[in-house]
Amino acid sequence: MTVRVGVYGATGYTGLELVRLLDTHPEAQIRFATSESAAGTSLRASSPLAPDLTLVSAADAPLDEVDCVFLCLPHTQSAPIAAQALARDVRVVDLSADLRIDDPDAYARWYKVAHPAPDLLPVPYGLPELGRLRLLGALCVANPGCYATAILLAVVPLARADLLAPAAPLIIDAKSGVTGAGRAPKQNILFGEVHGNLSPYNIGHAHRHLGEVEQELARAGYDGGPLIFAPHLLPTDRGILAAVYAQVTDLDAAQSTLRSAYADEPLVCVLPPGELATLAHVVRTPRAVLSLTPVPDANVLIVMSALDNLLKGAASQAVQNFNLMFSLPETAGLLPA
Repeated sequence: MTVRVGVYGATGYTGLELVRLLDTHPEAQIRFATSESAAGTSLRASSPLAPDLTLVSAADAPLDEVDCVFLCLPHTQSAPIAAQALARDVRVVDLSADLRIDDPDAYARWYKVAHPAPDLLPVPYGLPELGRLRLLGALCVANPGCYATAILLAVVPLARADLLAPAAPLIIDAKSGVTGAGRAPKQNILFGEVHGNLSPYNIGHAHRHLGEVEQELARAGYDGGPLIFAPHLLPTDRGILAAVYAQVTDLDAAQSTLRSAYADEPLVCVLPPGELATLAHVVRTPRAVLSLTPVPDANVLIVMSALDNLLKGAASQAVQNFNLMFSLPETAGLLPA
């Protein structure tokens, strides 16, 4: 089976990773890749190791030549193209924020702009380990945010098992490499600003990924206290390490629940007791890794959640979703056959 695909926004960090994965995918054939700023040039000019694909503008992308498109575009730009593709029976994996939040009013609150295509909502939320059945054969999937993936993997099984203490706040302290801020030049991600530094941003209840986190936790039955989130910018190129402080009702049951939830998952691993998750476990891999540290005196479970923000936090998760949409082996193109 050969699935013809197109990638919108191929010159960003996520787009480049996605093209790399699709180029070697046993069942995918890349028919086009887009860039507004570099149309007419080779993708190799944007990254020396990229395939030699001639980039086209989004307006010139031949939608009639593909079965599925991946949208690596900024929010508000992605949903209109998703609507065009779906109208032509082309499936969609959206890596922007446009389709992650089911309620257009909630989207407007978090993104400070009206939803560009509310008629598309809701679509399945593409975190396979937590909702695989909704993705099988789906026509359109919303790829989660990178921070959201790290947080939800750590917390959703606990919420589903009703193990989170009522009214207790859920505190997340997370760090991300600078590629999470995108490829466009900005002063705060210049080497001279980042090197030797560690800086918080959008702390408290401000980061946009919390919108989808709250939505998916509510779907899992979460009735705990507020989410308190402190993201930081690490002086590294990639990777996310999130420390989730969860007050639970039963420490042993909480640990057992998380271990059971991922025991048979090929791309999520819970480390043995005493071993802590680090970036080195996950960077440049499609995997997420969790570690569990109980604090008995406080009934708190510290879940360290690590993943590569460009892979399990974006591109490889998109390929995982693509595989499920087309009934392919879930790890095709991600792990050795």
